[in-house]
Amino acid sequence: MIGNVLASGSGCSNVRMAMFLAGYPETTCIQSINRMCSSGLQAVATIANSIASGEIKVGIAGGFESMSNGNMMDAIKPDLLSEAVFECPNAQACMMPMGITSENVAEKYGISRQQQDQLAVDSHKKAAIAQKNGWFKGEITPYKTTVKDKEGNAKEVLVDRDDGIRETTTLEGLGKLKPAFKKGGSTTAGNSSQVTDGASCVLLARRDVANAMGCKIYGRIVSFATAGVPPEVMGIGPAFAIPAALKKCGMTLNDIDIFEINEAFASQATYCVDKLGVPREKLNPRGGAMALGHPLGMTGSRMIVTLFSELERTNKKRGLVSMCIGTGMGACGVFERE
Repeated sequence: MIGNVLASGSGCSNVRMAMFLAGYPETTCIQSINRMCSSGLQAVATIANSIASGEIKVGIAGGFESMSNGNMMDAIKPDLLSEAVFECPNAQACMMPMGITSENVAEKYGISRQQQDQLAVDSHKKAAIAQKNGWFKGEITPYKTTVKDKEGNAKEVLVDRDDGIRETTTLEGLGKLKPAFKKGGSTTAGNSSQVTDGASCVLLARRDVANAMGCKIYGRIVSFATAGVPPEVMGIGPAFAIPAALKKCGMTLNDIDIFEINEAFASQATYCVDKLGVPREKLNPRGGAMALGHPLGMTGSRMIVTLFSELERTNKKRGLVSMCIGTGMGACGVFERE
């Protein structure tokens, strides 16, 4: 099950073709899923449910996104919508550009420009340290691809690291950037997630099957929950999804060692972290989307890989992955390392 947001149509043909190109036989079945920014996490949760129900024994869940080739507004064609959409405030708000929802969160909850820029600085600093120490190497599968420069000249390159990390990012530097979405606003290119391409996958299996195959068991899914919030402040979703997921498994924030909370925008991430009281030293220890990027469909599964990699490195036990979702939702998965 592969999450994707910006593919034409439902993306079902694309993932089937990709499955064949990856070497899987025609007897293998695949499905695409779209829950916007939580698509990768939702894919993992859905595969886990299929395993738990006995429908399947092994599944691969993940996601991909080519943000450089996509446009988030392409899927919205006002001239094809029912007039009823424009008569329903919540339905109409679902068409609001994501940058404006970030501005709404900042204004409604008093998140200052300096708070947003500081979170961005911290994200790049932590990601730079992780990259310098080689902590990402176990998460990334190197591959070769062809790129073209501005003149159209093609060359083959090896992709083996994230290229959005800016080690030299400072508050002073970010403070010089102009608002990107609203005149007089506080959301900039520097305190928003980057436009990035990416793909990630997680292998899930029934425990007895994993043991029989000789697979290393990294951990288990403890809980998953989603929560709905007003579309115009969609970024606050994690502040509601996280408590819901923790309640399901009888845990509290104090039981969590690492919080992977997506940084779609610094405004919403700051609000959620402060609202819940998440300790900053436990937050995104390898940096977040402002440094690593947020390829919509793959972010959730990527964050799970990052979480378990960091849990193993630090010999910690529990962590969660959470993100806001466009149109007004939040998702959260709670995981435990073994």
